[in-house]
Amino acid sequence: MKIAFASDHAGIEMKLVLMEYLKGMGHECVDYGNYDPDDRDDDYPVYGRKAAEAVMRKEADRGVIICGTGVGISLAANKVPGIRAVVCSEPYSARMARAHNNANMLALGARVIGRELAKMIAETFFTTEFEGGRHERRVEMISEIENDYRGLSID
Repeated sequence: MKIAFASDHAGIEMKLVLMEYLKGMGHECVDYGNYDPDDRDDDYPVYGRKAAEAVMRKEADRGVIICGTGVGISLAANKVPGIRAVVCSEPYSARMARAHNNANMLALGARVIGRELAKMIAETFFTTEFEGGRHERRVEMISEIENDYRGLSID
């Protein structure tokens, strides 16, 4: 599987650890930045968007995005059509996000969880398949909401 990775400065160390871990599981990992841990003026929406657009364009199968909490970068990624990014702080949520929601991006908080827990969460996320069935209808409903608002802006 090809995985798009991105982070702000807070997530670079965890991003590199997870890229190596997932490469060891046989995945191809592509880094969309940030590359400089001293760049405190970087903006997480830029990097969340880059990885999400790679997933949207099918340049990557799924993605991992990391910031301090995982929240901000996931909000940015979820603005990209077709993206279902979830913030997970434990493996159960990662499993359910894949099995029931067909999540295609995992967001993690480098200031919230440690490296070993991040590895467990990522392994769960990338080894869990979407169950489909009754869950497919719900994922389609999420896409319908997105389509209903396409082209509209809130002023």
